[in-house]
Amino acid sequence: MERIVLDNKTIFITGVAGFIGFNLVKRLFKDVKGATVIGIDNLNDYYDVALKEYRLTELNTTVPDGIAWKFLKGDIADKQFVDGVFEEYSPKVVVNLAAQVGVRYSITNPDAYIMSNMIGFYNILEACRHSRDGFDNERLPIDNYRGVEHLVYASSSSVYGGNKKVPFSTDDRVDNPVSLYAATKKSNELFAHCYSKLYDIPTTGLRFFTVYGPVGRPDMAYFDFTNKLMKGETIQIFNYGNCRRDFTYVDDIVEGVYRVMQGAPERKKGEDGLPSPPYAVYNIGGGQPESLLDFVQILQEELVCAGLLPIDFDFEAHKQLVPMQPGDVPTTYADTTALERDFGFTPKITLREGLRHFAQWYKQFYSHE
Repeated sequence: MERIVLDNKTIFITGVAGFIGFNLVKRLFKDVKGATVIGIDNLNDYYDVALKEYRLTELNTTVPDGIAWKFLKGDIADKQFVDGVFEEYSPKVVVNLAAQVGVRYSITNPDAYIMSNMIGFYNILEACRHSRDGFDNERLPIDNYRGVEHLVYASSSSVYGGNKKVPFSTDDRVDNPVSLYAATKKSNELFAHCYSKLYDIPTTGLRFFTVYGPVGRPDMAYFDFTNKLMKGETIQIFNYGNCRRDFTYVDDIVEGVYRVMQGAPERKKGEDGLPSPPYAVYNIGGGQPESLLDFVQILQEELVCAGLLPIDFDFEAHKQLVPMQPGDVPTTYADTTALERDFGFTPKITLREGLRHFAQWYKQFYSHE
């Protein structure tokens, strides 16, 4: 692994108005000195744009001294826009978090996934490749690279599809996706491997497992359930509750991303004389899958504790057990031993602690008294 110092670097992050991107920029503001942080987002309306604008407002009003922050509205599927960002700002570390998310949405709206997750990611890879045109980095340490030193990108636990073996390991074969979303994320890993091999670009993919927390995505179960319960509506629990999810609190995800940004895969020569691809993939998950029924129980308890719902709320009357949805899988469970081995990090926030933070934020944000 090759060490990268983030201080005084130009860092380019896509999807900064999104859940993880927003929290990552906040972390960089806190811990990185003298950096220039360039963030982009297309602010699409897949979910409430007001939430994305809220995140951007918080970023724009909390920039610390010594950090140069620039937000640009744009889409990674727009090649001219992406190339222009690279030409103007010459980023050294790139974190691609922009993507069309959601398993079920991919079934009815496939075009959005092809444009963002495949064409968009290709544009990022091409820009990284051409950032070093005319330069020979072969004998340079990575911190003296000309062009991009490290590309970190979001993959997903969805790539494991219906794998029966648990916990899911990055050594497992993942050739049987059960959704288009999963297929596009697997394609990202294949594209990255190819560009690492052919062009010596250090790339690291991160397979995120069910990220949750304050200021999160309203389409995720914990947020959607809360919205419905607050309105007195019924929540649907899929596969009759016989599902387990490896929930990962957003601060743990950000800690993993932050550490990985600073450790690029090592560049080596292969037997064919070409670079052995400086390529890696890691899981970031809580490592403790929870049943959906237990998850719902904890969420209910924390909503009551936060004063969002009355203590005598009839939860049973607002729950419906339904069959599995297309594209879903019964279990997700991350093997995070590689992340711990290489970066000394294991996620630590428990589901109850994380849902407590979410419930407290929800009450404050939506002004429930």
